[in-house]
Amino acid sequence: MHHKKLALTLSFFTALAGAAEAQSGPLADQAPAPAAMAAYRPSHAEILDRYRQAALMDSVAKNTVFKTGVQAHWQAGGRSFWYRNFLKDSTAEYIYVDAATGKKQPAFDATRLAGALAKASGKPVDGSRLRLSDLAFEGKAITFRLNDQYWKCDLTTYACSALDRPVEADDDRPGRRGAYGSGFRPYSRWNLNYIKGDSVSPNQQWVAFIKDHDVYLRPKAGGAEQRFTTDGTKERPYGSIIWSPDSKYFLGYRIDPREQKEVYYVLSSVANTTRGQLKSQRYAQPGDEFTSYEMFVFSLQGGKPLKVQTEKHDFLGMPYPRWRPSDNRYFTYEKADRGHQRFRIIEVDALTGATRNIVEEKTNTFIYEQRIFTHYLQNTNEIVWLTEKDGWRQLYLVDGLSAAIKPITKGEWVVRNVDSVDEKKREVWFSASGRNPGEDPYNVHYYRVGLDGKGLVELTPAEGHHQVTFSPDRKYFVDTYSQPHVAPVTELRRTADGKLVMQLEKADISAYLATGIRLPEVFRAKGRDGQTDIWGVVCRPRNFDPQKRYPVIENIYAGPQDAFVPKSFMSYGEMQSLAELGFIVVQSDGMGTANRSKAFHDVCWKNLADAGFPDRIAWIRALADKYPYVDTSRVGLYGTSAGGQNAMGGLLFHPEFYKAAVSACGCHDNRIDKQWWNEQWMGYPVASHYDEQSNITNAHKLQGQVLLIVGEADTNVPPESTYRLADALIQSGKSFDFLTVPGMGHGDGGPYGRKKKRDFFVKNLLAVDPPNRNSNEL
Repeated sequence: MHHKKLALTLSFFTALAGAAEAQSGPLADQAPAPAAMAAYRPSHAEILDRYRQAALMDSVAKNTVFKTGVQAHWQAGGRSFWYRNFLKDSTAEYIYVDAATGKKQPAFDATRLAGALAKASGKPVDGSRLRLSDLAFEGKAITFRLNDQYWKCDLTTYACSALDRPVEADDDRPGRRGAYGSGFRPYSRWNLNYIKGDSVSPNQQWVAFIKDHDVYLRPKAGGAEQRFTTDGTKERPYGSIIWSPDSKYFLGYRIDPREQKEVYYVLSSVANTTRGQLKSQRYAQPGDEFTSYEMFVFSLQGGKPLKVQTEKHDFLGMPYPRWRPSDNRYFTYEKADRGHQRFRIIEVDALTGATRNIVEEKTNTFIYEQRIFTHYLQNTNEIVWLTEKDGWRQLYLVDGLSAAIKPITKGEWVVRNVDSVDEKKREVWFSASGRNPGEDPYNVHYYRVGLDGKGLVELTPAEGHHQVTFSPDRKYFVDTYSQPHVAPVTELRRTADGKLVMQLEKADISAYLATGIRLPEVFRAKGRDGQTDIWGVVCRPRNFDPQKRYPVIENIYAGPQDAFVPKSFMSYGEMQSLAELGFIVVQSDGMGTANRSKAFHDVCWKNLADAGFPDRIAWIRALADKYPYVDTSRVGLYGTSAGGQNAMGGLLFHPEFYKAAVSACGCHDNRIDKQWWNEQWMGYPVASHYDEQSNITNAHKLQGQVLLIVGEADTNVPPESTYRLADALIQSGKSFDFLTVPGMGHGDGGPYGRKKKRDFFVKNLLAVDPPNRNSNEL
């Protein structure tokens, strides 16, 4: 019965898809004259049917998009690879590609292989659903693992025999078989080569160690101990011995330890107990003290410690030295000052303790510490440095001797990540966005350029958001690109010049479109300044009536650590599912988020309550100007974590626009949340602006309707952040809905919370009662 109903419904969807060239067809989206457009307000019976259809779509839309990407399993020699496509009804196909000739073909005859395996194993094998792993091609034979057994099969005769011992596993991890080639060093902020876990000198002659909180030295072969310090105490011990590569010097730190304070939560509903369980964890909050380190150099030529002429290192842990390869008398370390407004690469003379700044960056706002990138060239005393010092995130080459800085890349676009640096060829491989005029500035493309800034090669020219994987020898790469409304295409290209070798796959979305789902629209409009483009996506119901006005729900996450609007193909997800109930569901990235200019990002500085709202509101109003069926008198928003803070903030700081919000596990006061995240954007020291922007402080301003959701076991954002907000609302006499989920950690409330979110918006934006779940209306 269920299958019959499903088939009929799918048939209905298919017919509907034809009627609604609605997909992205211009006619369906053209707005009528706004004269007498009625607000969409469904009856209770209609909303029940929408719930049923949305639930059915949640199931029907699964596994309807195929060939969205290629995971290439490269073979020895680097000229060929295989990949697997998952197809309709969980079937699979295996493809073999000869990159050198640009040809692809079925990797084997699946039916014959299944028959041979069934004969050899005595068990039935379905050739359309083979799940092979560790597949390797050896001439006319293949070896692979099926379930827990390894096999070898001759592709000429299809004779298969079990292997007694495992074959070498096929492995795509970078680095296998010289993945980066001679001279390549993959990105790593910290080079740990010189940080010794023990205290034995590299030449194996000496042992430096800590005893009774002081620094000692003795010959490894045995002999008298030499004491270097006498002022170490339990409260301020010495520690963390690090040797120079030539064994002439070692570093040690005088440590002033600070213990992190604890935060607590209670598990109320642990099975087989009758009492709540008190839990705690160490958790640094803004303003808390850090352990600090004073740096000392110890020389085998003299017995006295030499204090390095620099201030205490009191932020982000112990500094890590990088010794100059050509002369171990010198080393550098990196220091980001607390407050995130100054970053330095400091050189130390181990003989004298003198220091100088090789790099010093200062800003009136913030330096995004987690995105600082430095790569130290081993043989030339040079540093590749990625910084926003000139307003856009670009690469520079620093001379470690003269401290001269030269640009490698430049322009009003953003280097997003560094893949690797080839020190022999003096090239850097990186991804970037915003270089292509007219294209979505968040779309990632891949490039290669010389360290002198010459010879820039664009490897991924097609419009779209790109994801690239390289062959082990980096002669080829597999590139998958798409847009939220454009199906993925996967190509094989050469890295030498970016030239296309062949198209590998184009995603098949025909079954997905047959359901009647409308692809999202990529929409851009001007932000608060009337000049800057704000980009977002729009999801509509499959069968909405453009003659009526629909409420808007914004999916918000304004955390400054990134940008969040999807740029790859958007198949069915929560936004579309929520839209099916009768909403226009949108998402945009306002000012204050990352991946644009420094000025765009700086809006968040000491200003997290802003959350890009002036841009988001302007963007939604521009959407309504284009499509009058977008009803800006009924706008809600929802978000989780920082998005939970933003959702509540929308009601408190912009009640003229936002009328209802679902706020899950929000960091409602930035003093309650984690130190490293909040000080990065809100600054240090903790001052009055923290209080002024707190949702808790401003709870009395609530005018709209809000549902607060929190998991009692949240270890990311302390649950008391939401509880304190609830208390402030109560003290202000405000009405609100509140859901605590026993045992749940950081999240949106899970399946139950998402049901409550839907019901909340149906009631408060559509003005109709949601399903009575206690009477089994659904």
